[in-house]
Amino acid sequence: MNTMRQQHQRRGWQVRAGVLVAGALVAVACSSGESILDAGLPPPDTVPVPPTAGPDGSVATTIPATTTTTPLADLPPCPIEALEEASGTVELTFWHGMNNELEDALTELTNEYNAGQDKVRVTLQNQGGYNETIDKYFQSGPGGRPEIVQMPEYMVQQTADSDSTVPIGACFEGTGFDDSAFLPRALNAYQTGGVQWSMPFNVSNPILYYNKKIFEDAGLDPEKPPQTLTELRQYSKKIVDSGAARFGIAFDTGQDNGGGWFLEQWFSKGKELFADNANGRSAPATQVMYNNDFGVELLTEVQSLVADGLAVNVGANPSGQDSFLKLADQENPAAMTIGTSAALGTIKVVLDGGLIPGLTSDQFGIGPMPGPDEQPGVLVGGASLHIVADQGDAEAAASWDYIQHLVTAEAQSFWASKTGYVPVRTDALDLQPLKKTYRDDPRFKVAYDQLTASSDDPSSSGPVIGPLREIRAVNSDAVSAIFGGADVAATLEEAAAQSNRLIRNYNARN
Repeated sequence: MNTMRQQHQRRGWQVRAGVLVAGALVAVACSSGESILDAGLPPPDTVPVPPTAGPDGSVATTIPATTTTTPLADLPPCPIEALEEASGTVELTFWHGMNNELEDALTELTNEYNAGQDKVRVTLQNQGGYNETIDKYFQSGPGGRPEIVQMPEYMVQQTADSDSTVPIGACFEGTGFDDSAFLPRALNAYQTGGVQWSMPFNVSNPILYYNKKIFEDAGLDPEKPPQTLTELRQYSKKIVDSGAARFGIAFDTGQDNGGGWFLEQWFSKGKELFADNANGRSAPATQVMYNNDFGVELLTEVQSLVADGLAVNVGANPSGQDSFLKLADQENPAAMTIGTSAALGTIKVVLDGGLIPGLTSDQFGIGPMPGPDEQPGVLVGGASLHIVADQGDAEAAASWDYIQHLVTAEAQSFWASKTGYVPVRTDALDLQPLKKTYRDDPRFKVAYDQLTASSDDPSSSGPVIGPLREIRAVNSDAVSAIFGGADVAATLEEAAAQSNRLIRNYNARN
């Protein structure tokens, strides 16, 4: 990968002219006979299109990279004084997608808030997951929406463009809120157009989970997991050749995991932009850039692990559990997998409860996500808290009061120690129980160290693209095809062409 990066950087960006072709990534036609990606678009000459690649494949210009800002005065206000003026108890509904131990921890924090004052009462409503929350929210009108909603990081642009939320930045400004202890990267992940749209709450990133006993049986040091994709291949080969496990690592192709989110993470770890205009943060993105030489070689390397029998693909993994269960497979286990840090607390509870015979949580090691080279750092994942507009001034003010409770140092210390999420503020590390958790079980601190090690390079801020959710679905199909043996370059071309049409459609409508 290092050789590839040096050659790629010397040549500059290489962007291919994507052509949408028939196959798994072609959009279904609308009833009008048009592609669903083109239906309803203005004529092509009225919509800005990505610049054309030059003879050497490089792009000379894009939309001028001038950071755009939206004045808070043009957005819904945060009426902070309305809570004091309210008579009686203000009732709030909070839509979230937390499950298992995550929901238990959120419930405990909410019960603490409800018991600590008599002005506000919060009722939690679990929607089942992020996708269910997103769909219900955008399919509901103002009268059917809650006062607070949790949205994942890939929904930043679409939620902002919906004009349906009160920007948290307005609450910051109205109260003089002190955010100096907050991780800048956590705040930045939920900003666009110069506006802090939401409050980071459950921040996560991908980490490597591995079975220490299998490492020992293969003659590997159980305290030194692989740091790079090259080392991942070396470790996997030794594990498979020794007979310690059938596979070195289990991958999946889910859009929120190996098929979508991890691709964005690998680009960041390789200091490569996923989309133009600084990942859509200096100006609206007009095209993806993952079909460049870096992307081709990256996915070729990952594909070869599967092709050579060193890795196994568990598929779409809709529950998020299949890759972890492969580590407990009695017949054909894998020694490693990559998953969200938010699963750490749940896995520890499950294993310590004896639900998987022969496996305890002590056998599980945690390491940074292996990348193209030893560059540290990852993108912010997880979700943030939005105040829903048009639900009443007292309700907006009460929502802000509750959100402040969830991000106190004390609450974040409890939250991170129970779940595996990264605390959004540094002073939480000085408080119990997190101080003890990080000291006694350093596995919980791996995700925090990864996030805070990230550089200030533009690629270290994740893509802000309106249809990012849909683009992840496109990429999930592409990675699935690649794991199945499809030509990497051609598959990425098709995926990028479809993604660019999604972006073009979205930008034209907004």
